Amino acid sequence: MGGDLKYEIAQNAYIKLVLHSLKHKTSAVNGILIGRVSQENGIVEISDAVPLFHSQIGLLPQLEISLILIEEYFSARGLNIIGHFHANERFDDFGLGGVAKNIGDHICRYFPQAAILLLDNKKLEALKKSKDRSAIMQLYVRDASKNWKLIQSDGNNGLTTKEPSANLVLLDYISTEKWDQIVDFDDHLDDISKDWLNPGLFN
Repeated sequence: MGGDLKYEIAQNAYIKLVLHSLKHKTSAVNGILIGRVSQENGIVEISDAVPLFHSQIGLLPQLEISLILIEEYFSARGLNIIGHFHANERFDDFGLGGVAKNIGDHICRYFPQAAILLLDNKKLEALKKSKDRSAIMQLYVRDASKNWKLIQSDGNNGLTTKEPSANLVLLDYISTEKWDQIVDFDDHLDDISKDWLNPGLFN
């Protein structure tokens, strides 16, 4: 369904998701992708991201609460929930699991072109040595049979970063352990003074 579209992620959204996974290296983590479809050029623009959970990520009540709050906040700004991010618990696990697919299916009910981004740990590790500019996430979209399909990023169909320097900025943030400052919905539900929008992260 999303195969004819191109997917582009803004630098801050991209970095926020990777930092969230680095903060909780021994847990599966997930997040919500925010943006819109540009009808003129057929690009799904991922302009922001909200880190969701790092514990018990499959629990529906917390997911529903978070989606309502996220949708409420961003729809007032002309943006929508357009996908889901997932990082697996195990470093050597490169498969898209059931929980990630279920959340993706849920989002597809409202946004049929929704994508799932899966962190590629191998690419993340290699990034420190190679200074590669390609996105370190795998892009999945649903096909006509509603199965999640990996879109290879070696052509025009994969995920691209809006700013070519995104990986260099990410490496800078990794070297300064910027991930310590990330707040996700788990943190917010534990302490509501912690802001899931992460307003000061890039200051």
